Amino acid sequence: MSTQARGSDFAELSRLVKQEGLLDRRIGFYIAFLVGVLAAFGLTAAAVVLIGDSWWQLVPAAVLAVVYTQIAFLGHDSGHRQVFAGHKANHNAGLLLGNLLIGVGYGWWMGKHSRHHANPNHEDEDPDVDIAVLAFSAEQAERKRGFFRWVVKHQAWLFFPLLLLEGFSLHVISTAAAARREVKGWRLELALLAVHFVVYLGGVFLVMSPGKAVAFIAVHQALFGVYMGISFAPNHKGMPVLQAGHQLDFLRKQVLTSRNVTGGWFTDFLLGGLNYQIEHHLFPSMPRPHLRRAQALVRDFCDRHSVSYAECGLFTSYGHVLKYLHEAGAELRGPGKLAPAASR
Repeated sequence: MSTQARGSDFAELSRLVKQEGLLDRRIGFYIAFLVGVLAAFGLTAAAVVLIGDSWWQLVPAAVLAVVYTQIAFLGHDSGHRQVFAGHKANHNAGLLLGNLLIGVGYGWWMGKHSRHHANPNHEDEDPDVDIAVLAFSAEQAERKRGFFRWVVKHQAWLFFPLLLLEGFSLHVISTAAAARREVKGWRLELALLAVHFVVYLGGVFLVMSPGKAVAFIAVHQALFGVYMGISFAPNHKGMPVLQAGHQLDFLRKQVLTSRNVTGGWFTDFLLGGLNYQIEHHLFPSMPRPHLRRAQALVRDFCDRHSVSYAECGLFTSYGHVLKYLHEAGAELRGPGKLAPAASR
């Protein structure tokens, strides 16, 4: 197939998607979901106040981790202009959801995530495969030094424990980016982040004794990090890693580096629609409730055009992720254990 013919495949698929109305806004869905999430947020905050200085506070801490992640999913959708038609409305929603409500800088995340979508799983251009404590190829593993080299050597075993720190990392890195003026509107971002942390920390230490407050924060932020991590990890980890000079057109670049997670409505809710990663990468502005309908169309299109379409169950996807990480660090564990991942 010629490059020109292959390049037209996505145009053909786009026409099919638009004809089905799958790119039309679903403002009613998002307003209802936002009201539900804010209600859950308010009820959880009320529970914290009512429970007072008690170890039972660890229960709402866990619940709040779920609420935070669902808010993050909404912020993600706003960043992709899925919620509103206009850029400004989506941007403002992202700032309020990210900076103010959960304390994660929206500008930093948008920059990072946009680069990821442009070049998913590209070893040189995707920030999601350029992580200090992990390696996604034998070459990356070999470049690690000191403590990070030891972590990569055992990264499959350490992957889920490391996610306990992801929530804290998101707060620190995104706040630091705003403080270094690396994002547009950094003053507003810092102001919203400051309000979040003052209210969050002040409220927790006002209601609880210091020991219980620290325990609440630790449980809440650790579970927030785990939930975020297990939602994003299945999407690309273990899929082919691209290098400079690859000849893939847009459709194949997005499909071949992404993996869908199968399941029903609960999986859709649990993963915030990210389980339709292939469809999301092909059409980032497609509203979340349309992704399930788009899946059948995209999967059939890929089958007719002989494009490999990866999907599996949630726990199977984690198995692929861990196997891939184990192979990527194999060379560090001893001679003769070259990671198969390096040849992808």
